[in-house]
Amino acid sequence: MAGWTEIKISINSKDTEKAGDIANMVVPYGIYIEDYSALENEVMEIAHIDLIDKELLKKDRSKSVIHIYLEDDANPAEALAFLSERYTAEGIEHKLETSETMEEDWRNNWKKYFNPTPVGNKLLIRPTWRDDYDADGRAVLNLDPGLAFGTGSHDTTRLCLECLENYLKNGDKVLDVGCGSGILAIASILLGAESALGVDIDEIAVRTAVENAELNKVGDKFTAVCGDLTEKVSGKYDIVVANIVADAIISLSEGVTEFMNPDSVYITSGIIDTRGNEVEAHLKKNFEIIARFEKNGWVCFAAKLK
Repeated sequence: MAGWTEIKISINSKDTEKAGDIANMVVPYGIYIEDYSALENEVMEIAHIDLIDKELLKKDRSKSVIHIYLEDDANPAEALAFLSERYTAEGIEHKLETSETMEEDWRNNWKKYFNPTPVGNKLLIRPTWRDDYDADGRAVLNLDPGLAFGTGSHDTTRLCLECLENYLKNGDKVLDVGCGSGILAIASILLGAESALGVDIDEIAVRTAVENAELNKVGDKFTAVCGDLTEKVSGKYDIVVANIVADAIISLSEGVTEFMNPDSVYITSGIIDTRGNEVEAHLKKNFEIIARFEKNGWVCFAAKLK
C-alpha cells in the first residue's frame, strides 16, 4: 500500500479482543485481525460446509495477527512505542513488525517524524534535537520521549494538554496517572502548577519522565513512581489527569476520588469514541461531567466530584 505503513502485531489468540481494543487507539478508523482459533466452527456457521482450504488449516490457531495501516503523515514510531507500552502493561505477550523496519530498528528511526508542535494557546512541544522553531511567546516544553508514549502529536495527548490549559490554576498540585514520557505533568508545571506526580507501570516511562523533567529544569517540582494506577499514590491533588485506555479509566475512577480535593478537576482521555458513552456512565457514578471534548474519534472528559 503506497504511502502507508503497516504494523503487524502478533499475539496469543486469548488476548485478541483486548489487544484489538488497544490497537484501535492508534487507528480508530479500523483494523484487520487474523484469528483462526475457531476456524472450523466459523466456516460451518457461515458457509455450512466442512471443507476448508489447506493453507488455512496450516495457520497457527494459538496466535492472532492484528494489522494496522498508518497514513504517510503519521508517526509509526510513536504508535509502536505506545502499543508496546500498553501491551506490556496489560500483560499481553506481543511481537511488533512494520512493513519498512523490524522492531529492533524503529528505536533509532523515529525522530524524523517528531516536529515542533504548538498545542492550545500557550505551549510548544519541541523535540530536543530540533532548533528550527519559533516559540511565538509560548512556553517551550523540551521533550525526548524515547520509547515512552507521549510526544504531543497524538490526539489524546493534545486533548489533555488543551484541557490542562483550560482548568489548571497557578499553584495547583497535579497527579498524572499513566504518565508515559511525562509530557502532561511537565506541561502542568510549565503552565503554573506547584508540583506534579507522575505514575506509570512501565519503568522505562518513569525513567524517561524524570529525565524530561530535568531537561525542562523542573525536576525539583516533579516526582515519578512506578506503579499500577494509584497503588503508590498518597496525598491530595487539584488536578488528576489520566491519558490511558478506557478500561483503565473505568477502574481508576472507582478509587481516585480519595486523592482529590472537593473542587479538583479530573481529566481523562485515551477513550475511543465508541466507548465514550460507556466511560461517561461510569464517571457519573462519582463525578459531574463539566466538559466533553472529541477529536478525530477520541473523547476527553473533564469532571468534578459530585
